[in-house]
Amino acid sequence: MELAFERRGSGEPLILVHGIGHHLKGWAPVMDRLAASHDVIAVDLPGFGASPGLPAGVPYTAESLADAVESFCALLGVREPHVAGNSLGGYIALELASRGVVRTATAISPAGFWSRGELLWCQGVLRMMRASAQAMDPGPIAENPVGRALSAGLIVARPSRLAPSALVDATLALAGCEGFDETLESFSGLMPPAPPKSPITIAWGEHDRLLLRRQAVRAARWSGQRVKLLRGCGHVPMSDDPALVASVILEASGPR
Repeated sequence: MELAFERRGSGEPLILVHGIGHHLKGWAPVMDRLAASHDVIAVDLPGFGASPGLPAGVPYTAESLADAVESFCALLGVREPHVAGNSLGGYIALELASRGVVRTATAISPAGFWSRGELLWCQGVLRMMRASAQAMDPGPIAENPVGRALSAGLIVARPSRLAPSALVDATLALAGCEGFDETLESFSGLMPPAPPKSPITIAWGEHDRLLLRRQAVRAARWSGQRVKLLRGCGHVPMSDDPALVASVILEASGPR
């Protein structure tokens, strides 16, 4: 299906997939670093950002969103790209690796490795953030350092590094995404995907307050490999430490 995307650079294709309630602009801090060696394509998932919703009758689930990304790649003529994703996007990256349709997959704090209590915490926090985003005027809050910290502190470890304009855009994206509620509800049945057929890398923010860091232990057991720790980073680490995030993705998607 046709999705909104931003593309830059040259080299082997690399698809970037955002998390629930977010949008492709969340990857902006790392795009140029990645585009130095890749044809980078950041995409808005169906029902999020500037992309249209899923067709009538198609449920919002991680699997159906992965189907949409796979179809999007086929529409662009991109075969076996590298893929990197954050949160829900991290799960989608792992799902595509389990299908064997990507060259490599990098999953940053991927969804699906939670306990029941951790799932309820995640859903509760995201519902609260969505309600807040729909009720607020983000401009004045984003310009105020204290307001920025209160608004984004659960998602990033270093709110001071998040540009006010980026916080405004992210808040508006969260408030307006039509796929949010159904996707969030589908998390209740989300389990880790099948074993991957493509090489994978998993990384986790040291200060992830949404998908708590101990979930990385379960991800390590599932994958049979050590999970990389993103020191000083939160759940959405691209603004916390762009150089570190880019280096993890580039190492995973480099020559083998």
